[in-house]
Amino acid sequence: MSDPSDTQLTRDTYERLQAELEDLTTRGRVEIAALIEAARALGDLKENGDYHAAKDSQGKMESRIRLLEQMLKKATIVEGGGPSDGTVSHGSVVTLQYEGDDEGDTSDYFVGSIEERQGDLTVVSPGSPLGQALLGHAVGDTVEYASPGGSLRVQIVTIGA
Repeated sequence: MSDPSDTQLTRDTYERLQAELEDLTTRGRVEIAALIEAARALGDLKENGDYHAAKDSQGKMESRIRLLEQMLKKATIVEGGGPSDGTVSHGSVVTLQYEGDDEGDTSDYFVGSIEERQGDLTVVSPGSPLGQALLGHAVGDTVEYASPGGSLRVQIVTIGA
């Protein structure tokens, strides 16, 4: 079993993030350095919007690089797309109905990493209280999990990949 602090990623996502990191640390840094140098050549840095925009972009890029490095260092590769046994796993898309909600009032979630998000689905980390409660359960099961507002119960309506 993996450490709960590890980020679980599918092989495809891991490789995509590795490629993004490589691109940012090579091409990205060179491009930002060129933009900063070109803006410096324009003169007074206090009132140079191009310079400040380039430095801001550099800060955001370096932040993304640090995030990717940390995430990939602690990543655990998992099989994605949900298991064929009909239970919730990493990569599953689940439809849930919260206890007390009107019949037919459901919410869809993607169980996985935010980096693997599918469309506009809300992402539930497998390591979160809801994610942990859902893993291994099937359609029709009701699970309970601790939320900041207290204990909640949800029923699994559908499971997809």
